[in-house]
Amino acid sequence: MTAAGSGPAAPGVTWLGRTLLDARALYFVSYDGLVNNNSFQKNGLFTYRGRQYAAWYSADRSATLARRTTGGAHWSTVALDHRLTSDDSHNVISMGVSRTDGRLHAVMDAHSDGFFYVKSAPGLLDGELPWTPAAFGPVRTTLDGLALTERFTYPQFLCTPEGRLQLGYRAGVSGDGRNALAEYDGARWTVLGEWSSSSGTYTSAHGSSDARNMYLHGLDYDAQGRLHALFTWREQSASVMCGSGGLSNHDTGYVHSTDRGRTWRNDAGALVGTTGGPDTVAVDGPGLVVDPLGPDHSLMNQESQAVDSAGRPHAVISYVPGRFGRCTTDYVADRIAHGRAFHLRKNASGHWQKTEIPLPLDSTQRTQLVLDRYDNAYAVFPYGRIAAASKASGHTDWTPLYDGGGLNAFGEVVIDETRIRADDVLSFMYQERSTGTTPSPLYVADFALPA
Repeated sequence: MTAAGSGPAAPGVTWLGRTLLDARALYFVSYDGLVNNNSFQKNGLFTYRGRQYAAWYSADRSATLARRTTGGAHWSTVALDHRLTSDDSHNVISMGVSRTDGRLHAVMDAHSDGFFYVKSAPGLLDGELPWTPAAFGPVRTTLDGLALTERFTYPQFLCTPEGRLQLGYRAGVSGDGRNALAEYDGARWTVLGEWSSSSGTYTSAHGSSDARNMYLHGLDYDAQGRLHALFTWREQSASVMCGSGGLSNHDTGYVHSTDRGRTWRNDAGALVGTTGGPDTVAVDGPGLVVDPLGPDHSLMNQESQAVDSAGRPHAVISYVPGRFGRCTTDYVADRIAHGRAFHLRKNASGHWQKTEIPLPLDSTQRTQLVLDRYDNAYAVFPYGRIAAASKASGHTDWTPLYDGGGLNAFGEVVIDETRIRADDVLSFMYQERSTGTTPSPLYVADFALPA
C-alpha cells in the first residue's frame, strides 16, 4: 500500500483489519449484484456517537441490524421481524438517524412495489436503551401511516443541518420514475413530494424516448446546508441506443437545493424544479448537463458522489470510452472488458473537470467515492480495490493503493461515509464470493486515512 502525491496531506491507506458480521450471510446474484452490498444502499453502514451500525440479510433471510463500539471487535446483533420476500438485489436495507429523538430508522425490501419500515424506541442511538429486539417497534408497510407510493424503490436517508431526517426514494419504475422526498421532524413523517419528472422527449442520433428515470449518484448536504445531487437519465425506449444489449443511460447532470429540498437549481443557480409542484426537474430543463455523453457507452447509473470541505460536488461515473468503440451492444461484456471510471468534480475556478482513473473496472459494477479531511479523493472499486488522488495535484494523480488481495470480495462494497469524518477511518462492508445461493461471510474492513 503506497501513497499518491507528496507531503503530510497526501492520500494513503493503512490496513487496520476486518471484523466478521455474519459467517453465513444471504447470498444470491441478481442484476449482477448482491442484496447486502449495493452502491445505492445509503447508510447500510454508518457511525454515530462512537458506535458503528450495519444492516444485512442473514442466511434465513432475516433483516439483521448490528452495532459495535467504533473500532471494536465485537458486534451485537438484532434480528428484525421481517424476512426478505424475493431474490432481488434491489431490496437492500437502508438506515437513518433522527437526531432530534435518537431513533434508528430502516427501510427495506422494496423494488417497484411496497416497502417495509421499522424504527427504534427514542433514545436508542443516544445510549439510553439496551440493544435488543425489544428496542424496535413493529415492522410496517407505511411510514407511521404514510403510504407514500405503491411503486417504491431506492430509499436514501439523509439528515438536514437542523437534525431533521429525510427519506429520498423513487416513485414509479425504471424508465418511468420520479424522485421524491419525505421528512421526519421527530414527531411525524410528512411527504414533501416528487421533484423530478419522467416526461418530456429526449432524442439521440438513433431515435426518441418519451419517458425516463433520473438515477441519482447521491443526495448530500454540505457544511453550509446546500443539498447536492448528481445524476444520469435512463430512457425507457431502447430506440435511443445504437443497438440492443447496451444501457440507455445518458449524460451526467447536476442540481442543488438551498432550502432543504423544496426547490432545485442548476449549476448556474437558475430555478429548474419545485418539489411537490407542477414544474419538476425534467430532461429538457436548462443547464442541467455537466458532462454530456450519449447512450451508446453503457454509462452506469447510481454510482457515487461526495462533497468537499468547500462545498464543491464530486462524483465517480463509469462507462466504455469511445476509444474502445462507439457502440456497446452487450453492457456486461463491454464494461468488463473496456469499462473505465472517471472522477468528475467542480474545481476551484467553478468549472467541471473530469479525469480518467487508470484502473480497469474488470466488472459491471459500481465504484464508491469518498474524501478525507484534506479533500484527497479515494475510489473504492469493485472487489475492494482502492485508488486515490491528492487535492494538491488537482485530483489528477490517481494511483492504486490497495488491490483487494485476500478479501475474496464479490462486486460492490458499502461505504461508511460518516466514519471518515468521525475518526479518519475508511470502513466498508463486503461479502465474500460464493456460488449459487450458498451463504458466505460478510465483513467490515477498516483502513486508516491521513489524520
